[in-house]
Amino acid sequence: MASPRVLAIILAGGEGKRLMPLTVDRAKPAVPFGGIYRLIDFSLSNMINSGFLKVVVLTQYKSHSLDRHISKTWRMSDMLGNYIAPVPAQQRVGKHWFLGSADAIYQSLNLVEDERPDYVVITGADNIYRMDFSQMLEHHIASGLPCTVAGIRQPRELADQFGIIESDPDSAGKIKAFVEKPKETPGLPDSPDEVLASMGNYIMNADALTEAVTIDAADEASKHDMGGNIVPWFVNQAPPAFTTSRTTRSPGPPSATATTGATLVPLTPSMRPTRT
Repeated sequence: MASPRVLAIILAGGEGKRLMPLTVDRAKPAVPFGGIYRLIDFSLSNMINSGFLKVVVLTQYKSHSLDRHISKTWRMSDMLGNYIAPVPAQQRVGKHWFLGSADAIYQSLNLVEDERPDYVVITGADNIYRMDFSQMLEHHIASGLPCTVAGIRQPRELADQFGIIESDPDSAGKIKAFVEKPKETPGLPDSPDEVLASMGNYIMNADALTEAVTIDAADEASKHDMGGNIVPWFVNQAPPAFTTSRTTRSPGPPSATATTGATLVPLTPSMRPTRT
């Protein structure tokens, strides 16, 4: 069977006001880390080591430093059709910049149309972590559902800092709700003092993603945010189905959870060496 076509989209338009003065002259994903690296290198390394070799990086604020770093340090084989391409905001659908993470993808749907992937992997560009997205893709395909969200357990008192996945204790991992930065939220059934926080990493069927961001773009009341608007839309639209939790290939206890519109499944970061 042919391998699925995958396009990776890294959202790198963050202004990074909370990291001032480090972001005076650069976008947040371009902030140096560990000497020669930048924050975006973690997301890029995760993608490349997961085997996803067609990557677009959506930029907006003060992107020159970020663009230069990517062009000098991340080079793929043109002969094999692989690439890492910074793509600036282009005002393709109107005289305005990106209005949010979902609007960034909506304004860049031409990239999806050009590549014609089966699945789109979406991540942020400024988180420090290691994860094998190929395992998440396997679960996403097996679930048969249109959207998968990666989550990680966090202390319940930090719930107001994350998008929170509320699972249904009576339905073997079915998502009950997705709430953005709630003041109060119930703990997990097996750990009342913890919640499942969204990592801001998503895998979606390409056609479902296109439909979701197009509908969202027409909603003037929307904040056009992936976590605040698109994921709840998928939760409301998803069929009432679930898959059985399974252990991944990587050794060690699960440290993250992949969730679809109706399911939760353990997912461990890859143990492969990374470039960062």
